[in-house]
Amino acid sequence: MSRNTATKYLKTDRLPSEKCVVRTWRTRPDPFDQDWAWVKEQLEEAPGLEARTLFDDLVGQHPGRYQEGQLRTLQRRVKQWRAAEGPDKELHLPQEHVPGEAMQTDFTWMNSLKITIASEPYEHMLCHSTLPYSNWSWATPCQSESLAAFRKGVPAALRRLGRRPKFHQTDNSTGATHSLSSGKREFNDDYVVLMAQLGMEPRTIAVGQSVQNGDIEASNGALKRYIEQQLLLRGSRDFESHDAYVAWLSRLLERRNKSRSKRLHEELAAMDSLTTAVVLEYTEVTVRVTGGGTVPIKKCSYSVPSRLRGERVRVRIYHERIEIYYGGQLQLSTERVRGEGGHRIDYRHIVHSLLRKPGGFRRYRYRDDLFPTQTFRQAFDALDSALDQRQADIEYLRLLHLAATTMESDVERELRRQLDAATLPNADEVRSRVAPVVPDVPDVSVPDAELSAYDELLTEGALSAGVLS
Repeated sequence: MSRNTATKYLKTDRLPSEKCVVRTWRTRPDPFDQDWAWVKEQLEEAPGLEARTLFDDLVGQHPGRYQEGQLRTLQRRVKQWRAAEGPDKELHLPQEHVPGEAMQTDFTWMNSLKITIASEPYEHMLCHSTLPYSNWSWATPCQSESLAAFRKGVPAALRRLGRRPKFHQTDNSTGATHSLSSGKREFNDDYVVLMAQLGMEPRTIAVGQSVQNGDIEASNGALKRYIEQQLLLRGSRDFESHDAYVAWLSRLLERRNKSRSKRLHEELAAMDSLTTAVVLEYTEVTVRVTGGGTVPIKKCSYSVPSRLRGERVRVRIYHERIEIYYGGQLQLSTERVRGEGGHRIDYRHIVHSLLRKPGGFRRYRYRDDLFPTQTFRQAFDALDSALDQRQADIEYLRLLHLAATTMESDVERELRRQLDAATLPNADEVRSRVAPVVPDVPDVSVPDAELSAYDELLTEGALSAGVLS
């Protein structure tokens, strides 16, 4: 402060703030004075109108009267009108959380963090559970917003917590927890059973009231920012395996939760002990194997060994895989297909049928699954361009049968060698190089044992010990 300003303040009997004069005059003419009544009328009829829309309309009505630089002035005028005369706004009411009352669970995509597993992009979500009072949270990677993800993620959070709250709260926009087809937003039976097993009461928010789930929504963003910062400190977003990523994430969450220990102790004291009921991570269905050797599961198709054609099998549907049982024995375990309308066809299950009926190969619905690698695809293209269709199909199926009965990697190596040498792929040549070598078994002659020699040894041993005289 300058000496002159300080002297001025000392000579007056009022505070500097009391000397401010509210200006009631304009320093320049109002450019919207002629049309403000029209603008106000439009806002009263449709309060949702934006200043940009009104400005564009005015420019159209009065060419040359307004310039683009005056838009900001109109935006300020509209903002002032909304605050002084506009309609009431919906308020976000802060909620009083009760210790140990509820756990909120939601899903959040992690793709923006660009995490990779063995240098391959890992697209996934987190099944994220939090306690609103203490902000304790736990998260489990998953592939989709499904009941299977709830079966894995929520019990994992409860086991880590060691206690259980009274309520489990979610939104009502997912088929994982609600029967959306009925239009009534009721909980589906499987989710109700899961909550009963866990000893919690299911609770949801009102339709269109996402603010009621605000704690978990805000926690999703905070968690992703925290993970992003830890990835920057780590110096790499790549993990050697899925298990390595899960272990790293668990360590982060444990360290993050330590700062919430004070309020968490209050929550734990108010919660009940964890139920000992076994919660299965899968749902089980029984389906019949189709004539094409596939089973329909969750609107996706999976191939099975052809010996199961026409049989009824039990399918355990986990979040990340499916298991197929027949007669109580595991027949197949494979990665689960994401989304609807997908398929996972193993060429080993059908190649022998195609060899008997090669005409079915070219128009096979799932033909793209019969090219296990790019090398096999290139081999088929080379055969298709050099031979007629039937010959090309038969030769490729012979190569595929070799891959199914020997080692796929060995067959691929030989195909790569032939393609690099500009040689047409040949199944006989590949077989000669990859067929397992049958070792020569020597003819070993084993003489009959002379058991009387053992009697002599026993007799000599007894004499030396003084047992026999």
